[in-house]
Amino acid sequence: MFRVRPLLPWIRSSLQTTLKLQTDTSQPESVRRSLRLPHIGCPSRTVSVSNQQQCFRGMATGGEASKEETAKVEEAPKEEVPKQGNRLVASKSPYLLQHAYNPVDWYPWGEEAFEKARSENKLIFLSVGYSTCHWCHVMEHESFENAETAAIMNQNFVNIKVDREERPDIDKVYMQFLLMTKGSGGWPMSVWLTPELAPIVAGTYFPPKSRYGMPSFSAVLNSIAKKWETDKESLVAAGATLIDALQKSQEYAAVAEAGAGSAMDKLAEAISVHKQRFDQSHGGFGGEPKFPEVPRLNFLFHGYLITKDLDVLDMVIDTLDHIGRGGINDHIFGGFARYATTHDWHNVHFEKMLYDQGQLMVAFSHAYKVTRNEAFLDYGDKIYRYLVKDLRHPLGGFYAGEDADSLPSHEAKVKVEGAFYAWTWDEIEAAFKEKAERFDEITPERAFEIYAFHYDLKPRGNIPAYSDPHGHLTHKNILIVRGSEEQTCANFNLEADQFRKLLTTANDILHVLRDQRPRPHLDTKIICAWNGLVLSGLCKLGNCYSAHREQYMQTAKELLEFLRQEMYDPERKLLIRACYGVAVGDETLENNEVQIDGFLDDYAFLIKGLLDYYKATLDVDVLHWARSLQDTQDKLFWDDQNGAYFFSQQDSPNVIVRLKEDHDGAEPCGNSVSARNLVLLGHYYDENAYLQRAGKLLNFFTDVSPFGHALPEMLSARLMHENGLDLVAVVGPDSPDTQRFVEICRKFYIPSMIIVHVDPSKPEEAPDKRLQTKFKMVSGKTTVYICHERACRMPVTDPQQLEENLTSYFFSKRV
Repeated sequence: MFRVRPLLPWIRSSLQTTLKLQTDTSQPESVRRSLRLPHIGCPSRTVSVSNQQQCFRGMATGGEASKEETAKVEEAPKEEVPKQGNRLVASKSPYLLQHAYNPVDWYPWGEEAFEKARSENKLIFLSVGYSTCHWCHVMEHESFENAETAAIMNQNFVNIKVDREERPDIDKVYMQFLLMTKGSGGWPMSVWLTPELAPIVAGTYFPPKSRYGMPSFSAVLNSIAKKWETDKESLVAAGATLIDALQKSQEYAAVAEAGAGSAMDKLAEAISVHKQRFDQSHGGFGGEPKFPEVPRLNFLFHGYLITKDLDVLDMVIDTLDHIGRGGINDHIFGGFARYATTHDWHNVHFEKMLYDQGQLMVAFSHAYKVTRNEAFLDYGDKIYRYLVKDLRHPLGGFYAGEDADSLPSHEAKVKVEGAFYAWTWDEIEAAFKEKAERFDEITPERAFEIYAFHYDLKPRGNIPAYSDPHGHLTHKNILIVRGSEEQTCANFNLEADQFRKLLTTANDILHVLRDQRPRPHLDTKIICAWNGLVLSGLCKLGNCYSAHREQYMQTAKELLEFLRQEMYDPERKLLIRACYGVAVGDETLENNEVQIDGFLDDYAFLIKGLLDYYKATLDVDVLHWARSLQDTQDKLFWDDQNGAYFFSQQDSPNVIVRLKEDHDGAEPCGNSVSARNLVLLGHYYDENAYLQRAGKLLNFFTDVSPFGHALPEMLSARLMHENGLDLVAVVGPDSPDTQRFVEICRKFYIPSMIIVHVDPSKPEEAPDKRLQTKFKMVSGKTTVYICHERACRMPVTDPQQLEENLTSYFFSKRV
């Protein structure tokens, strides 16, 4: 969501004329009800709590359509796609290129399309999606590849395609309109705009024929076109009123700090809300579908550390345990799907997104540090293996994600969801028999029996029919661990090492076999913000000090070099939103003809990644780059009048309103991450200006309620800001002894801790010069000072004593 709450009643009132299409009795009832029903589509994580379950259940079950009807969705006869491309053929975006040979006369977002709309006095049909979106594919195959539907679109509208990952500024503006009018959002997003770019009608997926309780897409198109022809003035007036209301909402000033409530008050409120919404049986929060919601999990770790409330720790550990054992986890190789369509994390939406992988590496690292449970470290390591093998550009950056859909065989013509990941009982059994020699002393029959028990495989499949609206997973299995390693070992009288070896062998057999299947589409777009999240994940995983630390940190170093070389314009000191790979294994990179500069999230997420990299390496040059990027971010996005950051730059072309995001969803919002960054930079550099800016930002959002549920990442930053940070100053030369002290500090999960290395021989390298004079070595030994808000405890020169002190100070009641 965005910063519109203070004026929401006014905005809703201003939309009444806009929404006349829904209530006008001259329109068909199917059209009038279309924008009031739960949507079908890839859901957004910006829906309101009250609408989540209804909206998602409609998506998961296919609304009112029967299973037989939905099973035919992608197999319906389609018009032959013409060979001549439209205006999208020159795009770099994989999503736009997927539509480059539609019969629809698509335009990319830009002045050419807007001028056509103005000169021909036509409405704009804006379609927003992304290349790995399942329901985007469905609507393309059903409607945008259909010549008759395309003719209606071309005759009545100027049609524009936008990749939401490439242009999140456009997506977020019109998603806000969709959320205000429907209460839920998702992709594909379908919005009709006036030539002045004001939205007047919005929805998500529309079927080619009336079903799901929704009108056909062609009926909606014709109805809106008729409304424009007969009542153009009211639509234009309504659109102008809406733009004015949205713009005024952004002029809302921060509330007075007095009476806003302290961070500890908001922490207590947030913990109470999370306890109420926690699923005691399966972990996670709310009903189905379920997203990992990593910002929420990271906040709960922080909340536990402050409150020592074991119920808070249980919530986050139980959730990560269910995610790790669930079908959302690719047990065969690694990586996690975007979300689960069932409350038990079993059936899933199979697309794998980069932002999830980066954030989950962080969450599993935190879980390992708090519990020392090796299973969490293993989940993080498998994400790393997946990223390096399947999502990594040869030069070090990471691609955006992989599709949910793929061909069930190399001979097939129609892609289906989950074809790459799901298995029949017979496929796995045959694979084990074919590789019988791999199981050593265990027979393949015995190995299959154990494997089927552990992953809950069924001869007729283990997918609940209600969660499979297309019937794509009939008689298929998705691996899920409903018990535990200990239960499986006890059931089959196995030693733990013997069982783990069996699983490793079995999963390797299936991984090799699976790689022979047609792979899902890979979106080779490399997004700056999401790579910043991966940089954080690699560094957090590296700080667990497993046997693979050097690999993680080498990959992080190469990613850092990639970002500096390919995603940063040193002359203008600006970040670039995205660049594009051309093929797997090919080093070639491409850029848009007109460069898309970075948005708030690109700066905030990369700065966060750089701060995490500094903590993992103490490379002061990286810390200085983070500071430089923060200064650029402040110039481009900060609201000098009211505080907080806009998502887009002031001079962004053809963006009707600059919004301020105030919701942490599948990704944390840029303002939440920026609050944390400012607090850390303020303490690293001992600069009060950063802390003052952080305070004004936090104050701007203080009336969001419930604060810690809507903005868990921001509440974590607020706790750091109000309660202060813990400075660990390691004083000594760059030596093995010094590194040992630093390693001990990194192994603890202490979100409020910053580490500074003070080398007496290199005073020029210290970010905070006062530390050079304040802290000295004791008796010529490497010495550690632990300070809170400039009040320091006694210095320590013994590593074991340091570890005991950190445990006592921060984990005195740790389980």
